Amino acid sequence: MKMIIQRVKESSVTIDEKIHGSIGKGYMVLVGFCENDTKDIVEKMVNKMINLRVFEDDQGKMNRSLKEVDGKILSISQFTLYADCRKGRRPSFIKAAKPDKAIPLYEYFNQCIQNNGVDVETGIFGADMKVSLINDGPVTIILDSEEIIK
Repeated sequence: MKMIIQRVKESSVTIDEKIHGSIGKGYMVLVGFCENDTKDIVEKMVNKMINLRVFEDDQGKMNRSLKEVDGKILSISQFTLYADCRKGRRPSFIKAAKPDKAIPLYEYFNQCIQNNGVDVETGIFGADMKVSLINDGPVTIILDSEEIIK
C-alpha cells in the first residue's frame, strides 16, 4: 500500500464537472494498493497517517496530528502509484492490485478513517477525476507499507 499525503488548506475532487468531495484543512491522500495488501496493513497505515505530527503547534513547529487539529481527509484511489518505469517508456502497472481486490481495500481504507473519528470525502474508484488542492506548507509525505510495516 502506498500513500501520497499532502497537507492542505482545502482540496476537492470533480467528476463529470460536478464536485464529488471537498474538504478544508486536512489531508488530500492519493492511495494505491498492491496484490499483497490486507485489511491488517490498511489498519496500520491509517493509524500511521492520522497520527503523523505534521500540523503546526502554537510555536509553529510540526507537532500536531490530523486528529488534534480536527482535520479531514479527501481520499483518492490512485493505482498509478504502483507504476514500474524501469524498462522502456511506458509504465507497467502489473504490481497494482486488480479492481476486485483494490475496490474492497479502498472502501475499507475509508471506513477505517471514519472509524477513527476523522471525516473523509472520496473520489470514485476508476473514475476520471480532477483533483484540486491548496497545499499547506507545502508538506507532502510518502508512506509505503513495505517500508513501514515489517
